[in-house]
Amino acid sequence: MGTILARKRQDGTTGYTVLIRIKKAGKVIFSQTETFDREAPAKSWMKKREAELAVPGALDQPEDPPLAKLIEKYNADKLRPHGKTKDQVLRSTAASSLGEIQCSKIQSHHLIDWLRAMTSQPQTRGNYLSHLAAVISVARPAWGYPIDKRVAEDARVAAEKLGLISKSKERNRRPTLAELDKLLTHYQVAERKRVDCIPMTQLILFSIFSTRRQEESCRMVIEDLDRNTSEIVVRDMKNPGEKIGNDVTTLLPAEALQLIEARQVLQGRIWPVNAGSVSASFTRACVILGIDDLHFHDLRHEGISRLFELGWTIPQVSRVSGHRSWKSLQRYSHLKQDGDKLKGWAWLPSTA
Repeated sequence: MGTILARKRQDGTTGYTVLIRIKKAGKVIFSQTETFDREAPAKSWMKKREAELAVPGALDQPEDPPLAKLIEKYNADKLRPHGKTKDQVLRSTAASSLGEIQCSKIQSHHLIDWLRAMTSQPQTRGNYLSHLAAVISVARPAWGYPIDKRVAEDARVAAEKLGLISKSKERNRRPTLAELDKLLTHYQVAERKRVDCIPMTQLILFSIFSTRRQEESCRMVIEDLDRNTSEIVVRDMKNPGEKIGNDVTTLLPAEALQLIEARQVLQGRIWPVNAGSVSASFTRACVILGIDDLHFHDLRHEGISRLFELGWTIPQVSRVSGHRSWKSLQRYSHLKQDGDKLKGWAWLPSTA
């Protein structure tokens, strides 16, 4: 039933992969692989596993892989790829000691020990547990693996009470008009000197008026713009757990649409620049100008806050911001309808 394949690794060592495959009526009814660093343990495990599978009724038992194999199966069967963060979290989880435990043997206390071993902040630990819980939740219904989703649910309750995990803290930092004037003047001077630099003045203004993240703005293509409805499709919009393939049609306020039209792009990306470079440039400018604790993402918060101050309702704002859940926008409900703080602002785009 079993064969051993020896393969050279990139680091020069040799890995010995045991492949056990059982066929019935010409069809594979069971397949399992395991890799070892030495040939002797590989042969020993293959012999033991073959004996276990030869016992009557053994193949009727559900497969019970280690957690690392479950994660591998989850990644292979997903129709949409993960975002970078989730992919990194699952890879590191699979490589941890937790990844070596068989599904049927994993209990909530194993997850608690795994969280305790992390040197990360409670918010980061919470993200790790959330991503792992998504894997565990589909293990039994999708593949029949013997692990209950309550393992992760119970671990979350215990971890919260022990202070091991917590939700990310909400930032409430908003730029002042004086800070925005400093930034925009700084970039306007730079852009007059160099025509090939990042169009930061436009991107800052667009982030405020459209409420878009820098990654989303830098991915936008003119083909996704519908001028008749003043809507644009935001590709791979960030949302809890998933991002890739999450395409959302959003409403463009008049100022945001005017900024796009000013680009005079006929095809392709509207702002063909690297999102990481935008963020890095913004951070450097804040240091130069003495602006403390301001992130590019705070411009989105400013834009959403402004819409509520203009008297927009949660459903109306969600069409612009792209929030799936209105609950996420309830944090803005305390804002007073003070009108447009940017009325008469020198940097206000013409909407005529």
